[in-house]
Amino acid sequence: MLSQLTIERILCAALLYAGDFAEIYIESTRSNSLSAINRRIENVSSGIDFGVGIRVMDGVRSVYVYANSTDENVLIKMAKDASASLHSNKCSVAVPLSAIRQYSTSAPVFLPDSRPDALKADLLRQACDIASQYDARITQTGAGYSDLSRDIIIANSEGLYVSDHRVRTRFSVEAVATKGNEKQTGRHSPGAGKGLEFIDEMDLNFLATDAARMAVTMIEAKPCPSGRYPVVIGNAFGGVIFHEACGHALEATSVGIDASVFAGKVGEKIASDCVTAVDDPTMLYEWGSYSIDDEGVEPIANTLIDNGILKSYMIDRLGSRRMNMASTGSGRRQNYRYCPTSRMSNTFIAAGKETPEQIISDTEYGIYASSMGGGSVDPATGEFNFSVNEAYLIQGGKVTIPLRGATLIGKGDDVLMTIDRVADDLKLAQGVCGSISGHVPASIGQPTIRVSQMTVGGVDA
Repeated sequence: MLSQLTIERILCAALLYAGDFAEIYIESTRSNSLSAINRRIENVSSGIDFGVGIRVMDGVRSVYVYANSTDENVLIKMAKDASASLHSNKCSVAVPLSAIRQYSTSAPVFLPDSRPDALKADLLRQACDIASQYDARITQTGAGYSDLSRDIIIANSEGLYVSDHRVRTRFSVEAVATKGNEKQTGRHSPGAGKGLEFIDEMDLNFLATDAARMAVTMIEAKPCPSGRYPVVIGNAFGGVIFHEACGHALEATSVGIDASVFAGKVGEKIASDCVTAVDDPTMLYEWGSYSIDDEGVEPIANTLIDNGILKSYMIDRLGSRRMNMASTGSGRRQNYRYCPTSRMSNTFIAAGKETPEQIISDTEYGIYASSMGGGSVDPATGEFNFSVNEAYLIQGGKVTIPLRGATLIGKGDDVLMTIDRVADDLKLAQGVCGSISGHVPASIGQPTIRVSQMTVGGVDA
């Protein structure tokens, strides 16, 4: 890393010609990954990455530069060039840094490097074996392991000087079922802000068996009927619709430039009364958690929607300037190569008071989207189209035949207003979210919910 004196010199250089705020982000990351297909280890990789990012801001204008160098002269020149590129008559002076505050998002019991790759490879083969033995229709299996250990230092011209240590570990298992020309896939990919203890805690037999069950179930499924129906959406990854169609529209990245359907609506009703939504980076050891954001700000458990009323946005430093609202500690980036912006962390619809069984039994006819897949969304309008990995028909208040080819189509703000039932089975699922500051770990989630009417695209017309 860099000495405090060097960091102070760089910050002073970053404000030499222009700017009212300067920031330096220093990162050192170690990563490892293994993957297997049909028990065969296909890839083993590891790496060390180090870099320094410097940002200079002038009002709502900013410039960001980065390098892999630790050479003070190189970094000072880079900082001066960034300052000069703003072409402003305004300039500021950096204040001396305070004593460093050390955070630790993760406190792993077992560091990722404490076990050899051979043991991790055995775990991948075991997952493939369990999945392949589930049913003769399972024709391909896969498994993966990855970990990341990151140390960061963030300092800025206001005197902030902080560090954080972060460890994340993830495991995945996938099964493909085949029947004639038809193929269906089941997958689980849990992760946590932990070390190898996370691998010891997970239920490998369930993950592999359930991935195979999902694939086999869907290979025998009937075509999903198209139309408008009540749709019950399962917990955990069911939260992808809120994340994509609503969550991104609540980030300052879009709100701050009036490119969101929710801009300027704080205090207004944007969802049904039963909907409360939260973004909470403070959850202990969760996949999307952090003790400080990537701008050095301590995050808050941020209630975005409270019983249908919009209460808050997710705001970074630049968004704070644009919106004249305080940062919520939501500034995130993939690594030092990216300038931070407002991002989600662990974002979910809060639990209600009903049971999933009550919601289904009160649905005479509709679709049960047990497990969601990927899709596309326009953040400016909230219009989305998501595939359903595992769907079933609801008839007479009971889940009946499995359905394949189902897609859910709508607008995020419309869906929020038509959620009429919320269960008590909140669960989170782990993923990777992409935006202009790269890909960051994020958890999504919800309890089982019901949307009173929703457009369902199917295989048959």
